[in-house]
Amino acid sequence: MTRHPIIGVTGPAKGGLTAWLMTSLALRRSGAKPLRITTKKTTALESFDGLVIGGGTDIDPFHYGAEVDSVDDSSLHRSSFLDWATAVPLGILRALFASHAASSYDPERDELEQHLIAHAIKQNKPVLGICRGAQLMNVALGGSLHQDISHFYSEPTRNIRSVLPKKAVSISPDSHLCAVLSAKCCRVNALHRQSIDRLGTGIVICARETNGVVQAIEERSQLFFIGVQWHPEYMPQSRTQLALFEGLVKCATSRS
Repeated sequence: MTRHPIIGVTGPAKGGLTAWLMTSLALRRSGAKPLRITTKKTTALESFDGLVIGGGTDIDPFHYGAEVDSVDDSSLHRSSFLDWATAVPLGILRALFASHAASSYDPERDELEQHLIAHAIKQNKPVLGICRGAQLMNVALGGSLHQDISHFYSEPTRNIRSVLPKKAVSISPDSHLCAVLSAKCCRVNALHRQSIDRLGTGIVICARETNGVVQAIEERSQLFFIGVQWHPEYMPQSRTQLALFEGLVKCATSRS
């Protein structure tokens, strides 16, 4: 009998239930067994075959040698009925189960996830980063972030923040991401106000918006080390986005 690989999924200790449920669903659809990891629910490093570093709060600028900035979006398309039918209940669930922490940072989670990423790199375990997760993958390898990306946008464009797939991103044709998605462009959702700035060691950009905002990164010496700025778990209607989880699981299976 084929063993289902165990994929660790990180998230906040408080809140994040909707993201966990949707990520868990995507992994199970892809043939994996998800394992939730938080600062209150840790696990042995040997207990998982791959990692999903999930979304959440901003990363403390301390980790990339910056101070906190004072915080003073491309083109739309007509969303399908299926997009709306998926996005509306997800939006309600996110609002109901969101964490309302007093601080915008989570230093314990930052530390935990960097430790997990370092272990995964050392053992060549596949890693998928989602939104904050992609940003932390870059920071863990010495990169930095734009703490506010509003300056990339000007009227009539704006930084869209929606679970609907309203942003168009271009994918490098020679990238691992392109091979996984079998696509050179796709429509994605967006819930972020930060993005990747200086690249970490070995990190390359594999997807951007037309205005230059980084939408995906990868480290090509690893079996699977891809970070996307969007939330594929919130697009269960998309076979293209499910392919991200399937690619992760396939790599985890090959080494387990």
